Amino acid sequence: MRTRLLTLTIALAGAFAGGAFAADGMSKDAYKAAKDKIETQAKADKKACEAMKDNAQDVCEAEAKAKEKIAKAELDAQNKPGARADEKVRMTKAEGTYEVAKEKCEDQKGTAAEACKKDARVAYDKARADAQAKGASDTRAAGANKPKS
Repeated sequence: MRTRLLTLTIALAGAFAGGAFAADGMSKDAYKAAKDKIETQAKADKKACEAMKDNAQDVCEAEAKAKEKIAKAELDAQNKPGARADEKVRMTKAEGTYEVAKEKCEDQKGTAAEACKKDARVAYDKARADAQAKGASDTRAAGANKPKS
């Protein structure tokens, strides 16, 4: 009886540990399939922009490009998780939002356009600072949780 219980305990521990190791990354095939799906979606998004005119097309293309970059950054973070990958996702989101905002500002004229671009830059700088601060706090928290040798 005791041997069965010990065997069952070891088997369950191995099963849970195996799941933990698998969560650290994706298989090459799964990663490639996900990346191909992102690229296919990006092509479809960009194709949808072709029907638009003038700055609306530029905004649409900026949104499609930002969406693709963010999806790839999130995929990389899923494949190789960690504080650095999470920070890259936050930075990519901030950059994407900034690029789209700049394109939207081009619909305006004169001082309104300049004010819009300035506001976009301020929002971008704040988002970058927040992303870096969050990354630094994540890194400190991860370091605090490590056992001392």
